[in-house]
Amino acid sequence: MIEQRSAPVIAAPMAGGVSTPELVAAVGGAGGFGFLAAGYLAEDDLTGQIRRVRELSAEPFGVNLFVPGPRCEDDLADYRARVEAEAARHGVQAGSGHWDDDHYQAKVELVIAERVPVVSFTFGCPEPSTVGRLHEAGIEVVCTVTTPEEARRAAAAGADLLSVQGSEAGGHRAVFEDDEESAAGGELFGVLGALRVIAGAVDLPLIAAGGIVSGADLAAVLAAGAVAGQLGTAFLRSDEAGTAPTQRAELAAGTRDTAITRAFSGRPARGLVNRFLREHGPHAPAAYPQLHHLTKPVRGAAGRAGDPEAMSLWAGQTYAQATSGPAAEVVRSVVEQARAALAAARDRLG
Repeated sequence: MIEQRSAPVIAAPMAGGVSTPELVAAVGGAGGFGFLAAGYLAEDDLTGQIRRVRELSAEPFGVNLFVPGPRCEDDLADYRARVEAEAARHGVQAGSGHWDDDHYQAKVELVIAERVPVVSFTFGCPEPSTVGRLHEAGIEVVCTVTTPEEARRAAAAGADLLSVQGSEAGGHRAVFEDDEESAAGGELFGVLGALRVIAGAVDLPLIAAGGIVSGADLAAVLAAGAVAGQLGTAFLRSDEAGTAPTQRAELAAGTRDTAITRAFSGRPARGLVNRFLREHGPHAPAAYPQLHHLTKPVRGAAGRAGDPEAMSLWAGQTYAQATSGPAAEVVRSVVEQARAALAAARDRLG
């Protein structure tokens, strides 16, 4: 289904309110493919978003689910104290810091009941039985992977396509095993390297994700064997995205570096470097989603105050090249640029 779209451009699922039904519908209407992000949403809210997409567009779309990981049993007292100090600074209380599974199974049942055309998974591999039930409902299954081993596991579970995430990507790393090695970076593959090593490990269609902002980026991953490019950062400043105004301003300024951190959620994620990331990132334990819940009130208060120094400003390495405007125009521009880049490459080859 994804492979049949006229534009090989996918709007990545971006949790926390960025991936709106309007964004999904606009990208689909331009010939691309859009994903809703089910992460952090209540079931009723997800149902409402699915139905809103269908009100806006007859084009196919997808929903992304977070696969729950094991409960972290580490003592979080030291990090809680850090976050409580930040919360006091912003006049709020620190969050609960509890573990949950993001209502995973209920959301699986929901996407089956709603017959969502495509369902993707991040943070792990779904059970083969879950993939089987989705297939029985006529749903295409995508699994997000970062290494050949993860790709083999996803293929064995029955995934139809793999979203191959390179280290350039903004937001959370999709690693299956979230441990101290991933915190330090481990063996991080850029998107082009990841495509090549994973293509050598499995025989499945590959979607490229990470650092794809311009048409030249899209041309590169298509030439490397991807069936489509999945763009997140490229849509952050689009009219239809739910990106917070303060984050939009920081993205437009383009002056900050990016880094991978656990500071805000307990899982490695790439974002713009700010004070919170610098001061707390080195001390953040591998405890997702506990840290996500713990820091949520601080992030919310900072956003309301227009303070970028305590927000999770997720963005990919090439964020400064992203533009503003309608999402449909982003799709058209990237595709046109990709055609031009591929034509120039053919000329160079003679």
